[in-house]
Amino acid sequence: MSALILAVLLAALDQTIVSTALPRMAQDLNGFDDIAWVSAAYLLASTAVTPLWGKLGDMFGRKRLYLASTSVFLIASVACGLAQNLPELIGARVLQGVGGGGMIVLTFALVGDIVAPSERGRYQGMFGSVYGVASIVGPLLGGIFTDRLSWRWAFLINLPVGVVAVAIAARALPTTTRGAKARIDYLGATVLAAIATGLVLITSFGERWGWGSPGIVGLIAATVVLGALLVPVERRAAAPVLPPAMLGSRIVVFSSLIGFFANAAMFAVLVYLPTCLQIVHGVSATLSGVYLLPLVAGLVVSQFLAGRWAAHVERLRVILLAGLTANLTGLLLLSTIGATTGTLVLSVYFLVTGVGIGMVPMVVLTTVQNSVPATDLGAASAVVTFSRSIGAAFGVAVFGTLLNTGFADRTRSLPTDGGFDAARPDTIGHLPAAARDTARDAFAHATATGYLWIAPALAVGIVLALFLKPARKTDGGTAPEEPQLVARDDRHLGRRAVTRTVK
Repeated sequence: MSALILAVLLAALDQTIVSTALPRMAQDLNGFDDIAWVSAAYLLASTAVTPLWGKLGDMFGRKRLYLASTSVFLIASVACGLAQNLPELIGARVLQGVGGGGMIVLTFALVGDIVAPSERGRYQGMFGSVYGVASIVGPLLGGIFTDRLSWRWAFLINLPVGVVAVAIAARALPTTTRGAKARIDYLGATVLAAIATGLVLITSFGERWGWGSPGIVGLIAATVVLGALLVPVERRAAAPVLPPAMLGSRIVVFSSLIGFFANAAMFAVLVYLPTCLQIVHGVSATLSGVYLLPLVAGLVVSQFLAGRWAAHVERLRVILLAGLTANLTGLLLLSTIGATTGTLVLSVYFLVTGVGIGMVPMVVLTTVQNSVPATDLGAASAVVTFSRSIGAAFGVAVFGTLLNTGFADRTRSLPTDGGFDAARPDTIGHLPAAARDTARDAFAHATATGYLWIAPALAVGIVLALFLKPARKTDGGTAPEEPQLVARDDRHLGRRAVTRTVK
């Protein structure tokens, strides 16, 4: 478990750690125009390969593929740290995303291999906490490395931690050998990767290129066509990347949609709330992380408790409904924040939001894993991971558009001759004092309005959860049957001992 947790930590950090280091990277590598590709390349590659890694794990065994994906990730991390120009860095980030996508989905599937079904929620909750904490800590670490050392350490730090994870995993993970009886579904994997590519490009560059531009419209049309082709392609495949029966399962489809909406809301909070604190309340990047500690605490505690409660299958829907409701409540509370909102009130709002964020993701994954046979654990984990990744991209893109549009509309009358640019909120500091207060109020109002517009996504998730009926038969995965506690008399020891045996 320690090896798997380290892997998830590294893969999750590399989605966020570069955000605060991008300006320095652009300066050092002379690539301001294309610097957005540094983040998009990783998200694009990791999302596109997720289904393929999951299916290959089902076909050939997950341990060897886990070690291979981690090795690819570490090699690419070194290449990122040594890059001398922007094309080299972007290429290395693509390779890093290929490895990172495998690390995440194979880790979640490996939990299904080594943990009994009723215990999966508890262990998956540990990984969910790591993922959430990484989303907050990543930008802070990126800023510290950039200011104190070099942005290259945001990548090079992966090497010592990753080597430890590989060493532990190679020794401790159980080896499962599966002989592939059918050819790899290359066509299905290609179509699915193309769909992921289109979705990530649309969400990452829609606002930058223009939502009505020919490029974005063409990407949307191509993605829709590919989505229509996916089902017939998978029906003809001998070993489909996404088994058609799984795509027709209400549990898998509804759970994936819930994961999509929950992750969209989660990343809208995790990505933009620190920026709001820095601009509206004038705190530093490091101090914004301190402000968010109640959110992290709520996330970690709720992940832990939800994982323990998920041991009872009949509680899964209740946990999902409670988490989505708390998350919706948190968003509605965040939609009321302003420049004068006090620290104590912010802490309460962040705590409620963190509790809601933490209760959903891993319970969704556990619900799906418990509904499929052992042979489809990897593919099922990939479906959930894929939908969550796309949801995160959509959440960031939609909220960013709402925020930027709302802020620009409210600051049209402010002077721009001093260097203020309504498209760049970080230039608020160039305004005179009175105008600066107006701009900060405008940013706070735009942020609050954005969260109000995101809230209906969680309402849709609540409706889906009401119609979700988790499978009572938790036989998915290859974990051993539940251990039973039996008592025996150790007369030669003169005492009664309780020993754990496996039936």
